[in-house]
Amino acid sequence: MTLQTLADELGVSRATVSNAFGRPDQLSAALRERILAKAEELGFAGPDPVGRGLRRGRVGAVGVLLDQGLSYAFSDPATVMYLDGLAQELQASGFGLLMHAGTGAGDDVALVRSALVDAWVVASLPAGHPAVRAAQAHRRPMVVFDQPDLDGVPTVGLEDATGAALATRHLLDQGHRRFGVLTMALQADGRQGVADPARQRRATYAAMARRLAGVRAEVSACGLDWSDVVVIECATNTVDTGALATWELLDRAERPSAVVAFSDQLAIGALLTARELGIAVPHDLSVVGFDDTPPAAAADPPLTTVSQPLHERGRAAGVLVRELVQGLEVQAPAPFPVELVVRGSTARVAG
Repeated sequence: MTLQTLADELGVSRATVSNAFGRPDQLSAALRERILAKAEELGFAGPDPVGRGLRRGRVGAVGVLLDQGLSYAFSDPATVMYLDGLAQELQASGFGLLMHAGTGAGDDVALVRSALVDAWVVASLPAGHPAVRAAQAHRRPMVVFDQPDLDGVPTVGLEDATGAALATRHLLDQGHRRFGVLTMALQADGRQGVADPARQRRATYAAMARRLAGVRAEVSACGLDWSDVVVIECATNTVDTGALATWELLDRAERPSAVVAFSDQLAIGALLTARELGIAVPHDLSVVGFDDTPPAAAADPPLTTVSQPLHERGRAAGVLVRELVQGLEVQAPAPFPVELVVRGSTARVAG
């Protein structure tokens, strides 16, 4: 069944049938109703939306390239918040979201290569990632959320180093001098465990490198040796990996009195492990997170964390996408500010 078949059935032109589906203002309501009724009778759903979109030069979809599997978009609180802001902004402009997993696996990269989208939002992938290169090959407008740093591509960034420094300074002011750090992946190789200085220097995730730099600057300014800070890298950003990393962090003769976690998920994992080990938070161990997602305030104890405007950043990315698709010149916003929210998971060092 085609437009021409339907036109022949009705005794009208192909253009008239096309207008009934795409330009209803070009014909009377009665004629349009007759065309749509006959289309339904014959089982014709209308012109192929892909072909129609390609003819118009727009398909009405924005691709979102995510660092981890697609289920991550629905399970990670921070991702949910910025996607909500992005979706609100783009929906108002008639766009839908098409999410792709940027795992680097061959099948995922192939799906990115074949995706029909008007623009891309690359959300927190490492530099040089094959999925990012596949998206760039489309030569469609692109916006980066957090990372990687791409020449000529606007980024909706965050004051990552400042946030990590605020968390560390708060703990230093509470008298803490023995620190542990829980970071999300530094490189896209699925590694979990201690990250030595060489691995820290080779980090391809720019946001994590900036947060490490913020912690290191404050620790060093206080006269402490950075090599004494234990950095544990987590393969994924989940409560479970945070809990596992905290076991490794606390299973040592001289364990830290304070933990700086680079996400609330990792920090909540630290709270769970501390409870299992009988370590009281905050009396025996202080924990700071990053993001200020809803689970942070609901944690036991409520989590001290670095707050960032995730929803607003998502909307800012949506504005950039819309303007780029319209062919406008855009200017990326300055990195969004952060602030420290002090709750019950931190206290002065015991003794």
